[in-house]
Amino acid sequence: MKLTQEQQDMLDGKYGKGTAYAMKIQVAIGESFDAERMVPITRAHVALSNQEADLWFCEKLLSEGAKCRVTPTVNPGFCLEFFKKRDMVAPEFADLMQRTHNAYKAIGAQLTYNCTPYIDTNVPNFKEVIAYSESSATPYANAVWGARTNREGANSALCAAITGYVPEYGLLLDENRKGDILVEVQADVKTPYDYHIIGMLGKKIGDGIPVFTGFPKETITKEALRNLGAQLNTSGAYGMYHIVGFTPEAPDMETAFGGKEPKRKVVLTNEDKEAILKEISLEGNREIDFAMFGCPHFTLEEVKYIAGKLEGKELKKEMWILVSSHVKEMAVRMGFDEIISKAGGFIVPDTCPDQPCWRHLEGKVGITESPKCAYYPQRRGIHFVIRDLDTCIEAALTGEVK
Repeated sequence: MKLTQEQQDMLDGKYGKGTAYAMKIQVAIGESFDAERMVPITRAHVALSNQEADLWFCEKLLSEGAKCRVTPTVNPGFCLEFFKKRDMVAPEFADLMQRTHNAYKAIGAQLTYNCTPYIDTNVPNFKEVIAYSESSATPYANAVWGARTNREGANSALCAAITGYVPEYGLLLDENRKGDILVEVQADVKTPYDYHIIGMLGKKIGDGIPVFTGFPKETITKEALRNLGAQLNTSGAYGMYHIVGFTPEAPDMETAFGGKEPKRKVVLTNEDKEAILKEISLEGNREIDFAMFGCPHFTLEEVKYIAGKLEGKELKKEMWILVSSHVKEMAVRMGFDEIISKAGGFIVPDTCPDQPCWRHLEGKVGITESPKCAYYPQRRGIHFVIRDLDTCIEAALTGEVK
């Protein structure tokens, strides 16, 4: 790659060893993708996992003097105050979360602990070059906002935040952002939950950039788009998608495909939805132990909806609603937190389902509307029935899913 003098100085260690490590990694990534140069970024999001490897990497860079030039937002671990107060997390994992907090604070991250920064805390502009990791963030930033980011890993996104640059390849280039798969949605799509299930059909859609037609415009909400991208990256590996007549780089079919013919056409039906749900969900007609929502984090509108369903009622089973600290604060101010708490539920900020704070749920069966929420905790011995949001709420109220 051709480096500017400043970039070469970073690589040579003139800005410290930590910055040199970050630039060395980025140059290697760029060379592996035949990038010709580095380009500056204006935003970053680091999908820290609150696990030893990511923490080791951050502490290593920090110990060698690295600091973020571009302040990144960060993914959730778990809310230390909430779970320690209730004695729900083992001391070693509480210590790991505290070290993670300390390391990312010291290196200059914004401690948002939120997996949906593209909705309310770190929203990019059209054609803005950014470095986002997080499986729902990358497709949302590219598809919905028309910003430009590759599917960064947590570590490469942190390197970008430290250097202020990314290698120019992939989805940063016009020619690589055109769609190449025509996806006709003939299935019923009425709620954001339907976008979850459509997104889980990545195996049928196949590799490439899908161009969707057939979504009813009145159903295309920020929650629906969040769900679609999150599940496309759970069922496959999609950096972006287009929705004809809706997303900014797909005003019409010709523009979406860059004037070329799609390499294939895929039709998604109700039968496809039924088949994938049967594959990924436990069977219904059973008692459940808890309900969990917010993977990706729920919006204030979704919290308001649940509060409306629970007002004056009492939950039979635990309900956990995971949100950003911003949504939590708004829920408190607007009285939704009080309603849900009185019903027996919890609105929890800064927390992910794939964390050691959920040890009390091991061996239990929950219900969720999110396949991604059901997928990650399986390794912790937690399993789910997947149903639409109304069915999930009803199950938490009655203790069973029909």
